[in-house]
Amino acid sequence: MLARVIKRLADFADKQKSLPCLAYTHLQPAQLTTVGKRACLWIQDLLMDLRNLENASDNIRFRGVKGTTGTQASFLSLFEGDDEKVEELDRMVTEMAGFKQTYMVCGQTYSRKVDVDCLNVLASLGASVHKICTDIRLLANFKELEEPFEKDQIGSSAMPYKRNPMRSERCCALSRHLICLVQDPLMTASTQWMERTLDDSANRRISLPEAFLTADIILSTLQNISEGLVVYPKVIERRVNQELPFMASENIIMAMVKAGGDRQECHEQIRVLSQEAGRVVKQEGGDNDLMDRIRKSDYFKPIHSQLDALLDPGTFTGRAPRQVTKFIEMEVTPSLQKYMDKLKEGGKVELQV
Repeated sequence: MLARVIKRLADFADKQKSLPCLAYTHLQPAQLTTVGKRACLWIQDLLMDLRNLENASDNIRFRGVKGTTGTQASFLSLFEGDDEKVEELDRMVTEMAGFKQTYMVCGQTYSRKVDVDCLNVLASLGASVHKICTDIRLLANFKELEEPFEKDQIGSSAMPYKRNPMRSERCCALSRHLICLVQDPLMTASTQWMERTLDDSANRRISLPEAFLTADIILSTLQNISEGLVVYPKVIERRVNQELPFMASENIIMAMVKAGGDRQECHEQIRVLSQEAGRVVKQEGGDNDLMDRIRKSDYFKPIHSQLDALLDPGTFTGRAPRQVTKFIEMEVTPSLQKYMDKLKEGGKVELQV
């Protein structure tokens, strides 16, 4: 299921790899990125989770036949002191149980740190999903991106115009629960006495299955989200255009210097115009009119014909589109290779909303 989510998001990233959008640091507009590049940040976290799950699955061991306190005393007695027969029985039972390795030493149970390792992997997955769905919720607020919304879905009983990101909210809620569940095996492992105490049992019967079931529904919901993400390019473009004139100021200064202008004087001219435009945006609630001011300025007349090119959002995204292509080719596709047969199946998730 995780591989399918990664594949869906990779398809989305490839489709949107060249669509410029605002990037945010501190949740404040920074330079530009692309919608597809941002999705690759999500995918990269999920690829780490996929590798963690694979490693946990490949490296988990079987307790084997070790006896009441792990000494194999009863089996040694059964085979009349023949060590080789005890070890062979251990190997055969381990193989029959589907494991490649057994823990060489244990108490009455395998170390409860095994449970810690398992739930750490799931908790880490929960953190990834929470981050992804938080981004989607924020972008939904900006009206740049939405999760799928059913035709008859009710956004709010009191506000019929609303389209609440309820799937992403559900993922965040359950992810927090999944992250918290790792505390149970941590406490259990730390409070085991000697070869084992029975106070681990009741806790494990709740926390372990609950963690796996929670991870399953989180991934099912995220798959549904990834299969129906809706992008609003015009809204994204409008938000870019509100900030791009400020971001382009350095390019404008360089163009003026190339045209023979003095850098210091140019910096002062654009600083004054930027402050005036910022005042319109912040105090009057108007649009960013910095470019209009530059076009009306005689000082900037030498580069008036270049302004459209200097404001092309595609020139502000750096290597983002190529990064997406290379990332999918070099990291995503090889990681999903072993799952390709299953990924060819339908596997579409429908949710009750």
